Amino acid sequence: MQRYFIYLAYDGGNYHGWQIQPNGSSVQESLMKALSTFLRQEIEVIGAGRTDAGVHASLMVAHFDYERFQADGTEVILDVVAVADKLNRLLPPDISIYNVRRVKPEAHARFDALSRTYKYYVTTAKSPFNRQYRCRLSVPLDFDRMNEAAATLSRYTDFTSFSKLHTDVKTNNCKVDLAHWEQLDEVTWVFTIRADRFLRNMVRAVVGTLFEVGRGKMSLEEFGEVIDQKDRCKAGTSVPGQALFLVDIAYPEDLFL
Repeated sequence: MQRYFIYLAYDGGNYHGWQIQPNGSSVQESLMKALSTFLRQEIEVIGAGRTDAGVHASLMVAHFDYERFQADGTEVILDVVAVADKLNRLLPPDISIYNVRRVKPEAHARFDALSRTYKYYVTTAKSPFNRQYRCRLSVPLDFDRMNEAAATLSRYTDFTSFSKLHTDVKTNNCKVDLAHWEQLDEVTWVFTIRADRFLRNMVRAVVGTLFEVGRGKMSLEEFGEVIDQKDRCKAGTSVPGQALFLVDIAYPEDLFL
């Protein structure tokens, strides 16, 4: 079998998240159907992670295996440019393929990822053109205080307080090495966070708790106490998913052929 990485983007508005669901459409299912149709064999796709319902990705990575030897023993190496072009023809308009790359047989889209980066966008003004991709603020926020709180995230490893309850992960430890707010224009701010891994609902819970700091309802000390208590009920409400984007996933270069 030859393994390939697929780099793709999607608008999550019409999907119940990345992962296949028993009673809802998913990005993973759409990609698997397109690959299986094109390659004429059942293809399983493994993503680098899971995005929640309504969350978008300007860059997601997944891998799949293809039987490289035909019945007569002929070796077939896929034309990755042709694969990307054909998939873009088969997939719906809200999913697009950037690139397909050959990787080592043991390469894994999820377990070999060095880091993942998310961005969350907020706006202080109503606009009919970005309502699907922004969270509109109803009250002013102190972004300087929020940045002070965000900077402390790198001091912690256990983020149970920002995790969805009753998940099947073995550990809630993550290493955050970047977290900050940046103003893009007069009405738009973006929160960027990068870590080796993320828990389910983690970014949305972090942003919701930072909102509490920005509103003056939570001090910097209390923000730290929320993390120390390892209790989801102590953190802020999760923010809406439509303003959240997975924007980058990094891998060691030696995985690629």
